[in-house]
Amino acid sequence: MTRISVREFAVVSATAVTAVGSVVGVSSADSTPDEDTTPTAVGATLLEDIPVGRQARAQTASLGRQAEVQAVAADVSALKDAEATARKAAAEKAVAKKESARQAAEARKRAQEQEAAEGDTAANTTTLAAQSSYSTSQVQAMARQMVPSGQWQCFSNIVDHESSWNYRAVNASSGAYGLFQALPGSKMSSVGADWQTNPATQIKWGLNYMNGSYGSPCGAWSFWQANHWY
Repeated sequence: MTRISVREFAVVSATAVTAVGSVVGVSSADSTPDEDTTPTAVGATLLEDIPVGRQARAQTASLGRQAEVQAVAADVSALKDAEATARKAAAEKAVAKKESARQAAEARKRAQEQEAAEGDTAANTTTLAAQSSYSTSQVQAMARQMVPSGQWQCFSNIVDHESSWNYRAVNASSGAYGLFQALPGSKMSSVGADWQTNPATQIKWGLNYMNGSYGSPCGAWSFWQANHWY
């Protein structure tokens, strides 16, 4: 079988393009094409150069080439769509991962806060068996069970300056009483009726007072250092 020459293939392809151009020319606003650019005459002249028996084969080859070009274009379009879908999925996955990490961090924070609150509650309910008197070391041991470790030194500093850990200390001029020199001392009854004799009751009251008025024992100690009272 005789092969179609490159020139014949080009002629048929040009003829097809010329034909398309003719149709577009008829549909355009200028319905009178220029004589110098009339595609039909050019196409006809070119086709006459190809033997009649080989024109059909050339046209078939041209159509096949056009189909290949269209297939490639379709593959490129599909690849672009796939890449866009993959990018979107990756972005959504990253957002979901970030949200999951945020929720996990919040859950850990809530658990820590709950654990700290439970620890404070347990500390505030810790007492020794009631007895007629308590040594300084016993009072300090009670306080260590009730005061958070990170606040202990500030708490201890205040008690050192106010009463030297004497839970029965009384200010002769003002009547302030106890470890924290509460004035009047009877305000500690809000925690327990045994406020005069039970250092645990006084410690509970003092810790509540520091937290409520200054946010923490260290907040209270900072104020004490600046004003020498709290």
